[in-house]
Amino acid sequence: MGFDELRNAVRGRVLESGDADFEQAARPWSLAVTQPVAAVAEIADAADVAAVVRYARAAGRPVATQPTGHGAAGGIDTAILLRTGALNRLEIDPVARVARVGAGVRWGQVQASAAAHGLTGLAGSNPVVGVTGYTLGGGKSWFGRKYGWASNAVRAFEIVDAEGRPARVTADSDPDLFWALSGGGGDFAVVTGLEFELFPAPGLYGGRITWTADRLPEVWEAFRELTSRAPDELSVWFNRFQFPQAPEMVGVDLACLGDPERGRTLVSALDRIGGALTDTRAALSVADLGDITREPVDPSPAITRGELLDDLSPAAEKIILGESLAPLVSVQVRHLGGALARPAAGARGALSDRYLVSTLGLGLPHLREAVHARTSALVAEFGALVTGKKPFTFLAPGESAAAAFDAVTVDRLRTIKRERDPQNVIRSNFPVLG
Repeated sequence: MGFDELRNAVRGRVLESGDADFEQAARPWSLAVTQPVAAVAEIADAADVAAVVRYARAAGRPVATQPTGHGAAGGIDTAILLRTGALNRLEIDPVARVARVGAGVRWGQVQASAAAHGLTGLAGSNPVVGVTGYTLGGGKSWFGRKYGWASNAVRAFEIVDAEGRPARVTADSDPDLFWALSGGGGDFAVVTGLEFELFPAPGLYGGRITWTADRLPEVWEAFRELTSRAPDELSVWFNRFQFPQAPEMVGVDLACLGDPERGRTLVSALDRIGGALTDTRAALSVADLGDITREPVDPSPAITRGELLDDLSPAAEKIILGESLAPLVSVQVRHLGGALARPAAGARGALSDRYLVSTLGLGLPHLREAVHARTSALVAEFGALVTGKKPFTFLAPGESAAAAFDAVTVDRLRTIKRERDPQNVIRSNFPVLG
C-alpha cells in the first residue's frame, strides 16, 4: 500500500518524506527529540481519523497522535503521525459548567472562553499545550491541589478505536476504556474530543518573584514554610535559574485560586525577603495563567526530567541547593498534595508524594551530552530519595509508561490495551506495552 491510497481516503493533507512541508509537519515540540515518522496526516475531521486508523491497521503501521507535539519521545519511526489541529470545536456551557472541545484545542483557548463566565478548567502553566494529550496523561494543573487531576474532570471521550470505529465513551458506556483513558495515556484509542467539568473561578492571585542567588537559603526556607501550611487553593513552585551568560537566580512561582487579597496574605512570608529583582504578583484572570511563568510558546530544544519526592528531607535539600546548575537552565520543585493525593476513579489515581523535582536543559548540539550527563548525575545523587514513579506528563524520552503507575495499574492498563488493540495500532508517546 502506498500513501496515495491514504491521500484518496481523507479530506486532509498527507505528507511523506520528500514533500516540501514534511519536515516541519513531523517536527515535535521539543527539537531535541528525533521523530522520523513515515508520514504525517493533517486530518480535516473525525471521519479522516477513522480513515487513517483503518488504513494503518490494514498496512501494518502504527498511528501516533500528537495535536501539538508536546511530550514526544521518539520511537515511532514507522508510524503515521496524526495531527488533529483541525478538530478545533470549543463550546462552554456555563450553566452545566462543562466544556466540550475537539482534540486540536489548546488550554489558552479554553481558559479565555471559560473565564468570561467566571469558570476555569484544570489548566497547566503553558497556554499552548493541547488539552487532549495533557488530560490523557493525568494533567497536573495549577489548581490540582484544589480539584485534583484534569483527567478526573472528564465526563466523556469522543474516540476512534483501533478498528477505525467512532464512539462516545463514558464511565457508564465503557467503564474499562473510560478508566484507562482517564490518566492512563493515549495508547488505547485516538481521542477526537473531550467533555469535561469546569470549576468556579471567583478570583486569582499569582505571579513570579526572582532574586539574586545569594538569597537562595531565604527563598528556600520561605518555600518550605509556605508549602507546610498551604491551603489546597494555593500552589507554590521553587526555582533555581541559570540562563546562558547570566548570573544564577532563585525564584518562586505561585497561583492562589480565590480572593486576591487572601492570596496576597497567604504568601506574605515572601515579602520578608528583600532585594527582589522582579515581582509580577497581581490579581489575574484565569485566562492569563500563562503569564505566571511565561514559558516558551514556540518549539525549542528542551531536555526535561521529573522525579518525585515524598518530602523535603535535609538530604534532598542539600542536593537541590547544592552545586552550580550548569549546564542546566533550571531546577524546579513543585508542591503537590491536596486533592492530587486523594483517591480518584481513573487510572491516574492518587499520588502520595508531596513534591515534584524537574530539570530543564537545552538540547543544543554543543550542550546535549553535558545536559544529559548532569541530569543523570543529579538523579543518581537523589538515589532512594526519589520513588521512581511520576506523573505521566513528566516522563522523559527513554522512560517507560510503567514509571507513572503502580504494578496493579500497569497490569490492568496492559490488559485493556491487549483487549482493545491487539495489533498495537494506536501508539502514545509512552506506550504501555513498550
